Amino acid sequence: MLVISGNATGQEAVYLKGQVLDKASGEPLPGATVFWKDQTGKGAVADIDGNFSITITNTDLPATLEIRFLGYQGISRDINNKITDLKFFLSPEEMSLEEVVVSDRREDHNVLSTEIGRNEISSEELKRIPALFGEVDLLRGIQLLPGVTTAGEGTTGLFVRGGSADQNLIQIDGAPIYNPSHFFGFFSVFNPDALTDVALYKGNIPAQFGGRVSSLVDISLKEGNTRKIEGEGGIGSISSRLTVDGPLFSENSSFVLSGRRTYADLFLAFSPNEDIRNNQLYFYDLSGKLMWRKGPKNKFTFSTYYGSDFLGLDGQFGLGWNNWINSFNWDREINEQLYLDVSAYYSFYKYLIGFSDEDNGFDWSNYFSETGIRAALTYLPREDTEIKAGIHSQLYYFAPVDLQPASGSGIEPLVTNPRIGLQNNFFIALKEELSEQLSIEGGIRFGLYQQIGDGVNYLYDDDDVEGLGQVTDTLEYRFGEKMQHYQGLEPRLAVRYLLGEGTSLKGSYNRNYQYIQVASNSSAGLPIDRWVPAGKYILPIRGDQVSAGIFQNLRNNQWEVSLEGYYRDFRNIVDLKQGANILFTDNVETEILTGNGWSYGLEFLLRKNIGKTTGWLSYTRSRVFRKIRGINGGFPYPPRYDRPNDISLVLSHQLTDRISFSGTFIYTTGIAVTFPVGSYEVDNQRVPLYNEQRNSDRFPDYHRMDLSLTLKNKNKGRWWQGSWNFSVYNAYGRKNPFSYEFTDIYNNDIGFDRGLGEEVSSVRPGVVMTYLFGILPSVTYNFKF
Repeated sequence: MLVISGNATGQEAVYLKGQVLDKASGEPLPGATVFWKDQTGKGAVADIDGNFSITITNTDLPATLEIRFLGYQGISRDINNKITDLKFFLSPEEMSLEEVVVSDRREDHNVLSTEIGRNEISSEELKRIPALFGEVDLLRGIQLLPGVTTAGEGTTGLFVRGGSADQNLIQIDGAPIYNPSHFFGFFSVFNPDALTDVALYKGNIPAQFGGRVSSLVDISLKEGNTRKIEGEGGIGSISSRLTVDGPLFSENSSFVLSGRRTYADLFLAFSPNEDIRNNQLYFYDLSGKLMWRKGPKNKFTFSTYYGSDFLGLDGQFGLGWNNWINSFNWDREINEQLYLDVSAYYSFYKYLIGFSDEDNGFDWSNYFSETGIRAALTYLPREDTEIKAGIHSQLYYFAPVDLQPASGSGIEPLVTNPRIGLQNNFFIALKEELSEQLSIEGGIRFGLYQQIGDGVNYLYDDDDVEGLGQVTDTLEYRFGEKMQHYQGLEPRLAVRYLLGEGTSLKGSYNRNYQYIQVASNSSAGLPIDRWVPAGKYILPIRGDQVSAGIFQNLRNNQWEVSLEGYYRDFRNIVDLKQGANILFTDNVETEILTGNGWSYGLEFLLRKNIGKTTGWLSYTRSRVFRKIRGINGGFPYPPRYDRPNDISLVLSHQLTDRISFSGTFIYTTGIAVTFPVGSYEVDNQRVPLYNEQRNSDRFPDYHRMDLSLTLKNKNKGRWWQGSWNFSVYNAYGRKNPFSYEFTDIYNNDIGFDRGLGEEVSSVRPGVVMTYLFGILPSVTYNFKF
């Protein structure tokens, strides 16, 4: 389509619009660059759907348009007034040792854009990283980026720039997911074969997103091939996966279906130990995506995900959780300058725990959900200007706790009340290139939050919810009746200034409000952590962040280097009282304490994107503190995930067209913990004694190396392509502590069991360290067809 209109100079401006696609699959190529051959200053970058818009004066026609994308053969197209076909299909380049590309972004994007504190990982990069049990993992890959830490061995919880795990908005095609992990945090719920784009925002979060104060992890499921049926999958050490996609009815529609399941429970059934044989341990997930284009201006997608986990120990204990997510998106091009994006979603999370015990048996379960709708208009008045405005409405429903005591159990029945939150957000954002050197991105998000009925508010003696918490009265509210109201203005601003070719300075300021948060007994995050909304006694979290950095590309954009610093301030964060009970109470506000926090840090990233050797080196120097009345004597203390030093090295080397190596090395300061200062005896049992200082001690420093070798089969010309991946987790067998137990050691044997009736000859206080993994090899067969 060519659209011609007059301009101020009297010349006619031609707005050329088109789409860049993969020739083999028909999938869009976001980030493809489009420019005029003799006017390199006039160019455009394709959006997430491969669409672009570029201008030229009518007097310059005919002209030659160049289309380029990393890893693909570029093409040239002569443009004149009679052109009608504006779909450009690019073919992948043959893989060579001298040019292996692992980035789909425009090669100088990190320097030219206003984005600060943003990192991307492609699905291909993820698959190159050595994996635990051979399971390629998205969140574990994100943990290797600067500014992101973990709370311990084997966990996928993200702690970004001093924020806790619940302060990250993790979304799939615009729908939030509340527990993004399988296997108690050892694996994430994201099947890498079903993903296309993954972006981490830890600095300047765009105004259209909100609800969390720490970061945004924006994940997109891939769209299906519109030309032919294809698939990929893998058979691993503990699980297998399969993804199939292709055209649905025509080249205007497609589907993707993906599934994964562990078979650890099948191996348990063959154990000679009856106690192990009767255990249950599994997870599985299913996802799908449908895409339909109605003409050149309308695109519809529907995405769904369901995942389930369960652990059962010989009929005595059970713990499980489920995620179910659905999202619908409609993208419409109103005209060449105006675009509409409408999305609706539903996210459901349920978790349960049960004990089989004659005296204290019970079954406990709970669930909550978020339903939302978002609409945004994007206006492009000029080539270097973008205005976005819209609304985002959210409904939170926190169901009453369902507690069923076992027959004869001493557990008392529990009656709780639902909690409902309604939130409406309005946002407007502007991107403007003021000159060749200076660009800005600004936005404002305004949130209106209400806790509404059906529900109750408890009244306490002298409003003392942090003390004894004695209830004096109860106020009941009908459905829809306002119980509590909060509002907050969230300004965002980012500035980029080019110092010269390949170098820029950036700065940003961000304010975010969070109206729901976790009351957790564990910094690492557990499936039974209880989410609570803001209300009469629980205030919304407010987060303010200032960041600045310098970005540079070297050797014709083969290398990226950046140095970023930040300071973040948290208000109204919660922590639990000592011995708090959050599962068996309707008065959660009496179990928590509220205060403030702050964090600061410096992040360095050196990244190589092109060549036979690719990867990155990151180093983060940071600190995190909290100050909450009633904890640590009112003095600042570090949370468990405070790790001042964090180094990650990720390397991948293509040795031949069939053999590649990869490796990672991680070094971090040990997690912050509280060790006992002594002990005392109760009923002939030694009990540890702790002082008031919280997290004043540390585990030993953590370090680990993982290695991986991929061997591709001779697949040239065959419809089936296979490869073998051999990985070694913790290659040099570092015994990184997972926990310490302060206990009595009998007969100098930490495994001594007094219940066996053997004579006790000696007793001494001791410390028993538990570590999870030694050297852990795995093998996975991956395939494509």
